[in-house]
Amino acid sequence: MLIGSGVEKVYLACGSTDLRKAMDGLAALVSQAFCLDLFSPSLFVFCNRQRDKLKILHWNHNGFWLY
Repeated sequence: MLIGSGVEKVYLACGSTDLRKAMDGLAALVSQAFCLDLFSPSLFVFCNRQRDKLKILHWNHNGFWLY
């Protein structure tokens, strides 16, 4: 899936995140609350309150991917 994508870092958000958020909401969380560069070669990982579901936000040259 991500082989050859050039991912350098993986950031895991501490605590729970409302996973009803789509790409725009998660992107705003990364840039404003965490003060990180959205367009860096990184994965941003979020989990729900029960910690049984994940969402991963990733920038690829043409746009965001949400896994």
